[in-house]
Amino acid sequence: MKKPQYLRRRLRLLALAPAALFAACTGGFDDINTDPYAASKDDMNNDNYIVSSILTGMQGWVIPLDVNTHQFTDIVLGGALGGYTADSNPGLPTRIAIFNPTNDWTRVMLIRVIPEIYTAYNKLKVNSDDEVALALAEVIRVAAVHRVTDTYGPVPYSQIGADDALTSPYDSQQAVYERLFEELDGALTVLRNHSAETIKAASDKIYAGDLSKWVRFANSLKLRMAMRISYAAPDEAERIVKEALSGENGGVIESNADNAQIPTQNNPFRVVMYDYNGGDSRVSADITSYMNGYKDPRRAKYFTLSTFTGGIRNGYIGLRSGISIPSESLLYSNMAVDYTTPLMWMNAAEVAFLKAEASLRGWYGATGDAERWYEEGVRLSFEQWGLSGDYDAYIADGVSLPESYEDPLGKESNTSEVSTVTVKWDTRGDFETNLEQIITQKWLAIYPEGFEAWCEFRRTGYPRLMPATNNRSGGIIPEGGYANRMPYPAEEYQENNEHINEAVSLLGGPDNMATRLWWDCKEK
Repeated sequence: MKKPQYLRRRLRLLALAPAALFAACTGGFDDINTDPYAASKDDMNNDNYIVSSILTGMQGWVIPLDVNTHQFTDIVLGGALGGYTADSNPGLPTRIAIFNPTNDWTRVMLIRVIPEIYTAYNKLKVNSDDEVALALAEVIRVAAVHRVTDTYGPVPYSQIGADDALTSPYDSQQAVYERLFEELDGALTVLRNHSAETIKAASDKIYAGDLSKWVRFANSLKLRMAMRISYAAPDEAERIVKEALSGENGGVIESNADNAQIPTQNNPFRVVMYDYNGGDSRVSADITSYMNGYKDPRRAKYFTLSTFTGGIRNGYIGLRSGISIPSESLLYSNMAVDYTTPLMWMNAAEVAFLKAEASLRGWYGATGDAERWYEEGVRLSFEQWGLSGDYDAYIADGVSLPESYEDPLGKESNTSEVSTVTVKWDTRGDFETNLEQIITQKWLAIYPEGFEAWCEFRRTGYPRLMPATNNRSGGIIPEGGYANRMPYPAEEYQENNEHINEAVSLLGGPDNMATRLWWDCKEK
């Protein structure tokens, strides 16, 4: 794995003069680099090439297209802790899933994503005063940064690169969220004013220039973030949820035609799970146990069959995360993914489930709407995967439960079923029962967006996941416990000591994986 460059040196780029920005390496935006025979800078400015390249480059860092970065952020971090993937390389003695990762495993969100996004964003401001381009960049920046703060808590944000600084102070997570909402609202105002227009498709890998779809994505992102703070700031969350869902503000993603996804030619899931050492990860036992128990027809779309033979070894068999990795780990089910499979940012099903939770909380619609939006979320997911004909039987199943996990190798990872919720809406269920149903089905519908799954697991406690059996945290995380955040990079203590100590103070607990984030405050 390639080591990312350190944050302090990269943030220096943000304060450079415009001429220096043009002279510098573009730091990951390979499609901006040109050869001696390519168009001149003047030519590229004339056809808006630079602006297009910066915007598409930023889009590649929301859920990173870079394979090494993505492996850290969305497979061994989000995927493993969100119940979708399990490490399968026995040669990895230190891992996030067993709570003893090295600095290289935990630093990537902060020292890789933030510099890439901010370098590009500031370069765009140097090269363009087009309000639409800047508004799109703002939405992209919010989409990327909310994942960073949801990894660590307090992060550098409001003063990055200020006063030619080589190091940056941290903002509390609450302050970061408040600013993200403000910036998203500013971008939405601009985009709504231009929503009937289109931009060059070359500038937009997500929606091919359709600004009305960007408005719907931005409102959907706002809805997701508002629900994230539902326990920490419920009154503010309710207000923002209502704003996001107001039809007057441009709407949200409601159909699969509006799903936010980015095309790939080298899908990171495919590369990591098939090409790295024969596959550094496999599908997790958590999700296969739920889907096997529910007899979920999406299994054939999500997973490959295991290559075990005989008896219980047939079928979709996930590898339990957080265990001592067996030498036979590559025999477990893998992710069904191709090199050209798009990476999903947000789908219509997720938005429907967010509406269901908002209705359950009394923030949206009438009494009983939670069930309607819950069922709509499942329907949209089945439609997304071409399985609409299987929806009616699935949603009516009030009997099937997630199955117990029986390891084909017969080792220490067997477990009884972890949940008792059914697919069919429980009309007699209390708030927590119905919330568990909503979050569980949302988890199944947003696969393989592991980072979002981990966030929702921390926020709500759902879906119920199998705990690690090989806890190597040295007592930091109790037996049967889970990781709540990533520690800050060790380099920050060496190079940015004053500000990192302030960050830990803002965090409100030790800088370790057990400390909970600001919005992670539900009693569980």
